[in-house]
Amino acid sequence: MSYERVKSYFENENLSDRVMVFEKSSATVEEAAEAVGCEAKQIAKTMSFLQKEGPALIVTAGDARVDNKKYKEEFHQKAKMIPGDQVEAQIGHAPGGVCPFEVKPEVTVYLDVSLKRFETVYPAAGSGHSAVRLSIPELERHSRFVKWVDVCSGYLA
Repeated sequence: MSYERVKSYFENENLSDRVMVFEKSSATVEEAAEAVGCEAKQIAKTMSFLQKEGPALIVTAGDARVDNKKYKEEFHQKAKMIPGDQVEAQIGHAPGGVCPFEVKPEVTVYLDVSLKRFETVYPAAGSGHSAVRLSIPELERHSRFVKWVDVCSGYLA
């Protein structure tokens, strides 16, 4: 189970107290914000894309939307989301619980600059009923991201 792998990872990093499990769903930004008790924009949503080089995740702020023009400028290809029924096979987590931790080795992780507004963010923890509280430097470290990108719009700086 994805959640168990993520939970075990954070236990090994001595951060098990940061992992939260909820009885109600946290699969959408709005549900996660309500479950965590934060603003929706602080939810670090993880979006799955299929790029020429393979599967990629882009972690964005909850109020940000991927801007197709910015995406194409950054990656030199059109944004193509992985179909929902293929996400788990490609990434290692099912929709609703996709996060940048404990993903398949071939997955590339990017962080969007929309997250830099916050000290603390809340990505999922491998299931649609979980989240993990992390500072931005912790998110950088534990996501094993490749680089910061600017591919979103629709949020207030």
